[in-house]
Amino acid sequence: MGVSTSFPENPRPGEPSKGVAVVTVDFPPVNALPVGGWFALADAVREAGRHREVRCVVLTAAGRGFNAGVDIKELQAQGSSALIGANRGCAEAFAAVYECEVPVVAAVQGFCLGGGIGLVGNADAIVASEDATFGLPELDRGALGAATHLARLVPGHLMRVLYYTSRTVTAAELHAHGSVWRVVPRSELHKAALELAGEIAAKDGELLRLAKAAINGIDPVDVRRSYRFEQGFTFEANLTGIADRIRDTFGREGVGG
Repeated sequence: MGVSTSFPENPRPGEPSKGVAVVTVDFPPVNALPVGGWFALADAVREAGRHREVRCVVLTAAGRGFNAGVDIKELQAQGSSALIGANRGCAEAFAAVYECEVPVVAAVQGFCLGGGIGLVGNADAIVASEDATFGLPELDRGALGAATHLARLVPGHLMRVLYYTSRTVTAAELHAHGSVWRVVPRSELHKAALELAGEIAAKDGELLRLAKAAINGIDPVDVRRSYRFEQGFTFEANLTGIADRIRDTFGREGVGG
């Protein structure tokens, strides 16, 4: 359980190509990350990007779903300290993906909710399984945030409807919008993500790092600042008691966004 990274030097068939690092998240049962998990993920992605032999990072997850957001049970048990930790941890993990020195390919299976949207919305490319679904159930969980990242996946008006209703969209729908690169059977997800990462990693490593910095530099939205602005309203919802009222009526799955 936790976050692990592989840096294959002499890959065998079915393993990542040389120059590709794979960061795997594994927090059973649904990959709802505790505070420490978000910071561990941020550290792993940043470290992989700093590795001079790495030219592409694949971000993946074990289990039936990619990410179910933050661990709401932890928030309920620890209160404001956990909320502050989760907000900071999410911000760092999302930023680590965006600011990673090399391109990041997200391999998404099953559910990708809440904080998962922050991760994939900041990735450079997304490969998804046919059963993958994406959404921000924040309003159902007493939280706000990651509209910044959902807006990178779908057009503005669709983002608003999805946000206000907590509806999800399928991988096929995101593929139609151009934000998902490929949709494949779940059994082929790992292979498809590694194929794309391997194609990217075949380029010159130094030029790839310059390309990543250049593309980030021309983004019209500062994603770190934009998300931090959103987080202020999450704190307001908590200070006014709105969040607690909603969480008290939320089902006890222990997951959130």
